[in-house]
Amino acid sequence: MKIVIIGAAGTMGTCLSQAFEQEHEVIRASLRRSEIEVDITSPVSIEHMYKKIGPFDALVSTAGPTYVGPWKSLTDKEFRQGVDGKMMGQINLVLIGRDYIRPNGSFTLITGALTHEPQRNFANASAANGAVEGFVRAAAVELDNRVRINAVSPTVLESSPQYFPYFPGEVPVTTKQLEFAFRKSIFGAGTGQIIKAY
Repeated sequence: MKIVIIGAAGTMGTCLSQAFEQEHEVIRASLRRSEIEVDITSPVSIEHMYKKIGPFDALVSTAGPTYVGPWKSLTDKEFRQGVDGKMMGQINLVLIGRDYIRPNGSFTLITGALTHEPQRNFANASAANGAVEGFVRAAAVELDNRVRINAVSPTVLESSPQYFPYFPGEVPVTTKQLEFAFRKSIFGAGTGQIIKAY
């Protein structure tokens, strides 16, 4: 399979790239430090990426910039970081990518436990996650050519201890748990699912 990984230079993207490239053709894409550069906040950049990559079998998104900060400093400007990044960035990966994905392909987007377990400083991420999950369920009803779509929802990653203080009481996700959640989406039969990686 030809698998495109968005956010490939990040912690999750690196883990998944290394796991899948042993069995499949992996195309790494991210804002910087990848073979393909893409800014998911720009539909033009996304279109350019797909034209460069050509037809593919699966797209995995581990990218989604949001605003992290206290409620009192959250304004329209800050909130749009999650709207343009994690929400519309990922939605546009699908809306534009549906013209390039092969029949029986799959899209896997990233959300997170913050959708249902909000924490301080993450209102923007919680809202964006909820919107993406709603989109996944709706898109699954209408995608053509037996193309599937799911989202993977992890909590804080075991390999990112710097974020532990923001998620009190959450059991960290191992890289192996993360990998198998994405495997379920890419290689399984389900669609419209929110796959918990915790």
